[in-house]
Amino acid sequence: MWLRDIWYFALPSRQLRAGQMLHKTILGRPVLFGRTAAGEPFAMEDICPHRGIPLSHGRFDGCEVECCYHGWRFDQGGTCTAIPSLVEGQHFNLERVKVQSFPLRESRGCLWIWHGDAQGSGEDLPPPPEIPALDDGQMRIVETMRFPCDIDHAVVGLMDPAHGPYVHQSWWWRSRHSMHEKAKGFAPTEQGFQMVRHRPSSNSFAYKLLGGAPETEIRFRLPGLRFEHITTSKYTVVGLTAVTPLREGETEVNHLIYWDVPWLTPFTPVLRRFARRFLRQDRDVVELQQEGLAHEPSLMLINDADTQARWYHQLKREWGRASEEGRPFINPIQARTLRWRS
Repeated sequence: MWLRDIWYFALPSRQLRAGQMLHKTILGRPVLFGRTAAGEPFAMEDICPHRGIPLSHGRFDGCEVECCYHGWRFDQGGTCTAIPSLVEGQHFNLERVKVQSFPLRESRGCLWIWHGDAQGSGEDLPPPPEIPALDDGQMRIVETMRFPCDIDHAVVGLMDPAHGPYVHQSWWWRSRHSMHEKAKGFAPTEQGFQMVRHRPSSNSFAYKLLGGAPETEIRFRLPGLRFEHITTSKYTVVGLTAVTPLREGETEVNHLIYWDVPWLTPFTPVLRRFARRFLRQDRDVVELQQEGLAHEPSLMLINDADTQARWYHQLKREWGRASEEGRPFINPIQARTLRWRS
């Protein structure tokens, strides 16, 4: 079940240059993303209402989209502005021809798309998720990977605290031999929950590269967003992992990293390879998982290692009920400490 009336991560801003348009399927719908010559991003359904051809096969002059089949033109709000085949005396109200547009927001290098009934600019919508602020931090790394699974399995796999020593075995992260008991405090947050700020585990080598005494806070937020906010006395690193369903059985995972650590920037190519490997390990194990899931087995979750997975499903159910009943969302998560070995 895909949640409605909520912001989904669409794509990194850097993938959409001024005067450019691109096609992407999101939540099973074809979407045309574009950015005007003035730099304003927009999104509309990628189907011409005349004969059904994708508009992304046409032309974009930085202001209007022209269909490649009959030259019908549409502005960034999806309103038809021209039908070349009309001749003098043929009166036709162009405003009757409308391509559905989607509310789109841009914030800190990310484009967010609204999945719900709102159309156009959606001025009355709540703001998209806020990335923890960095005074001078910039987006340094973007890694995008498609997972051959539904969103639920991608999200649960990424928030699973016990798979690290098995799926991500490496000298620079952790191994089975470094496993030990952990206890972390959790609390409810807006549309989700957080692992409250704490010192990273002793077997998390990568955090030590920042020096000092790093502390981290990890937040999960519907529909599939994981924020990690790492701070030392001098520096800040923020990671965003955004899970967006493309279609049934295919999900896109975007991993973005921001930092204000000057000496870290020259190592960006190396760090990008580590991030890509980390994501690929998650994707590969989820791909193997599909072999078993194809037989529709009964699955089980245990406490406390799988409690975050339980919370995710509880949050989704409550979001769906609140939407159906037309009432505010009530976070069902209660603060508690979870214990597991990893």
